Amino acid sequence: IPDNLYETLSAYVLQNSKQPLLIAEVLLIMESFFINTVDFFKSLFITKQPSKSIEQSPFVRRHRSYADKASANPSFLSPYSLIKDSIVIKDGIISGCLINSENNVEYIFELHILEIGAVRIRINEKNPLKPRYDKVKDWALVEDPLNTLEYSHIPSKPEVSSFAFGKEKNQSILIYHSPFRVEIWVDNIPTIILNDRGFFNFEHLKEKDLNDSESIGLDISFPGFGHVYGIPEHASELSLKETRGGNGAYTDPYRLYNLDVCKYKIDSPTSIYGSIPFMMAHRKGASAAVLWLNASETWIDVIKSKENKYDSSNLPNFDKSLNSTKTHWFSESGIIDVFAFIGKPSEIFCQYGLLTGFTALPQYFAISYHQCRWNYLDQKDIAEVDEGFDRHDIPYDVIWLDIEHTDGKKYFTWDADKFPDPEKMQKDLMKKGRKRDKNYYIYKEASNLDLFVKESNGQEYEGQCWPGISSWIDYTNPSAQEWWSKKFAFDQYKGSTESLFTWNDMNEPSTFSGPEITMPKDLIHYGGWEHRDLHNIYGLSYHSATAKGLINRTDPPRRPFVLSRSFFVGSQRHGPIWVGDNAASWDYLAISVPMLLSLGISGLPFSGSDVGGFLDDPKPELMVRWYQAGAFQPFFRAHAHIDTKRREPWLYGDPYTGYIRDIIRERYSLLPLWYTIFHEASTTGMPIIRPMFIIYPDDEKVFEMEDQYFVGNSLLIKPIVEEGQTSTEVYFSRNEIYYDYYTFEKICKSSKVRIKAPLNKIPVFLRGGSIITKRQKIRGSSSVMHLDPLTLVIALNENVNDGETYDYEKGCFVYRQFTFSDGKLTSKSLSLSDNDNNIYAKSISSVHVEQIIVLGLDMKPNKLLHYNNRTANSNVELQFDIKCFDTSSEVNTTNTVVIKGSNLFITEDWTIEFLK
Repeated sequence: IPDNLYETLSAYVLQNSKQPLLIAEVLLIMESFFINTVDFFKSLFITKQPSKSIEQSPFVRRHRSYADKASANPSFLSPYSLIKDSIVIKDGIISGCLINSENNVEYIFELHILEIGAVRIRINEKNPLKPRYDKVKDWALVEDPLNTLEYSHIPSKPEVSSFAFGKEKNQSILIYHSPFRVEIWVDNIPTIILNDRGFFNFEHLKEKDLNDSESIGLDISFPGFGHVYGIPEHASELSLKETRGGNGAYTDPYRLYNLDVCKYKIDSPTSIYGSIPFMMAHRKGASAAVLWLNASETWIDVIKSKENKYDSSNLPNFDKSLNSTKTHWFSESGIIDVFAFIGKPSEIFCQYGLLTGFTALPQYFAISYHQCRWNYLDQKDIAEVDEGFDRHDIPYDVIWLDIEHTDGKKYFTWDADKFPDPEKMQKDLMKKGRKRDKNYYIYKEASNLDLFVKESNGQEYEGQCWPGISSWIDYTNPSAQEWWSKKFAFDQYKGSTESLFTWNDMNEPSTFSGPEITMPKDLIHYGGWEHRDLHNIYGLSYHSATAKGLINRTDPPRRPFVLSRSFFVGSQRHGPIWVGDNAASWDYLAISVPMLLSLGISGLPFSGSDVGGFLDDPKPELMVRWYQAGAFQPFFRAHAHIDTKRREPWLYGDPYTGYIRDIIRERYSLLPLWYTIFHEASTTGMPIIRPMFIIYPDDEKVFEMEDQYFVGNSLLIKPIVEEGQTSTEVYFSRNEIYYDYYTFEKICKSSKVRIKAPLNKIPVFLRGGSIITKRQKIRGSSSVMHLDPLTLVIALNENVNDGETYDYEKGCFVYRQFTFSDGKLTSKSLSLSDNDNNIYAKSISSVHVEQIIVLGLDMKPNKLLHYNNRTANSNVELQFDIKCFDTSSEVNTTNTVVIKGSNLFITEDWTIEFLK
């Protein structure tokens, strides 16, 4: 392998390209005539992925060294103090002047008690040599939260300023003046402590043109919390490992720095495609979280210990036997802007959503099945794949095109030889209710409009990527956002239709000639800011501009679908992400589960992994198991590298094709449930797939559990992630009843139960107390199932209880609550408007419930009466079947009542009474 291979490849492309290519995201491949050499280089590229360590990062070494010195000296005191006479309370903001006694540098301190229930702490230099970057909030937050929650002073010692807040005034903030420290307490228990160990270190510039001493660091402790979660994206465990000592600890901190890392390392704290600096702590009876709002390169150390300063204190509510988690955050530049959240998990998710935005409610097709490959060859190939799904009775909604569909890989273009009539192709797919996605590049106007990222000398930055010399659009520039979004108009993007949606790939950003395959940190963005200051929001800014383009191309606007690989805080407002270039191995299948759970906890629940693995060729067993796992994850897409064998489901042959068909059809059957959970996420911030500790917050056995999870609150899922495995242990928490999803077999044990899992089955269980909606009739795509009848499955517990446009924001949706209590099943509307003014409700008024299945009824009914709640004295006796009815306590017997032909309309309020 010649040392100058890369230069040779780049020169060859430049010589043979018709023109320089100006791109906003880096190409995955070169021109088709050069594919063999590129593939060879790609394989070399994959095996030599860089992984930056702390030894290569001076600011990280400095902050770790500062922490080591502080920890080694028992008499160490933080040099930072809050000047008491400077403290001012105005407009609900507590502010003052911090000073570093070692160099007399002053800082502005602000503390906000926000209306949403969170606490915000901001620290910035008072007189910096040059301004520090403070624009992250403009991208990450819905709006800058200025409203404050009512609070009151608490009498305290002179060196402490104390305030009580919260509805019951059971939450308090203690600001220690010297040394500076902030503590947040709940019910007289310390919950979050800033500068607990004195690691606060705010470096300041000594010379205006230097950037090597502008970093910030702060330690944040969670007393009594043994588990912390979040800070994606890492291919690591759900419950974060220690990084400085401890059993199985990492040696480097967790790193947040968006990078193109193909075939990333598993069980590692190294950074990959996205960054969300949000961490959640949990213990029995309490949760807490922090958001470190900084977009520069960030590292986080995690230590767990039973040692804490409160061991000798008289705190009756503090369990001194619990582990405490101590974290240390440090970023290369910017300011300290930290949000602290306290409450139940659901309350924290809601607070975070109110602050950064809830996940956007997608169109219905987006939560269905997606078929993707790099690349489908041409228009004929697309038609044959489409026909193959119909021939094998496998539903799908979206077919994806990668970069090979373009004319020389130029933005908004088509290869006329391969795709002679793209609009006809899209319309043919649309007739069956199907959409297509594409991944594209380039456009030349940006240079004339001065919209590119610049070198420090003011020239356009030029970097190397697959097409050769390339430049990158600066999406942090408002003019670039506006220009880019307008390019999706149908008169601008020739050959596009309403059924065409978008894929933003390689937007970390990725550039082969840059350090760590990304941009140099000294490049200049809009406003004169260096790339080091805002690196992690580049992908978010790109995602945002693309989503705006799809929204504005129609009147009225339609919800967009834009898949992004890179992400940051706030990306959930614009569309889904996936976990990047994985490989066809059981290890990558297994690690996808905690990765997706971590993303959901951190406010980005619409996510998935490439079914089958992007790289290499999966064997049939692995492919079946990955489809089964993917069918119970939010974003369900199969994808493959250009060098892999074709993987359409029917190519595996029986019995594998049949197993894949069955699980895809099961996904379509459950789409009403999935859409309901997506709606919940879009209004409450709850994850779509949920770790066990979210459902059972007081069961300590599940705090580290990451191999099983819930879809919403109803379905317990245990993917099979080991080769040859035909049974698995499933943990059933507490004394609750569960039902096997397929057989309705009842499970009443509160322990681990060995469950059979042959290759045609993924263990799925209905939680007692749940009511789910599904459809029994499966068609070729989700849109043609729109008016099909529904089935209700009611899984009783031991107490016998239990789209396209933006019109839903105006109340034009159907959102119903089903309850079973005291022998009555009731349907009640939760919509914002009544049916008379609800256009959508009128359009689906013919949809009815064709079947109701009730599991676990404790009495055998002799008569069922249906009442229309809007019509007085109306009741109709219903026909029903009784199966396996037994009032004994036999574990595996499930009393089942099936009501068919009920003709109950989904938009109406009604009650069914079960009479003895």
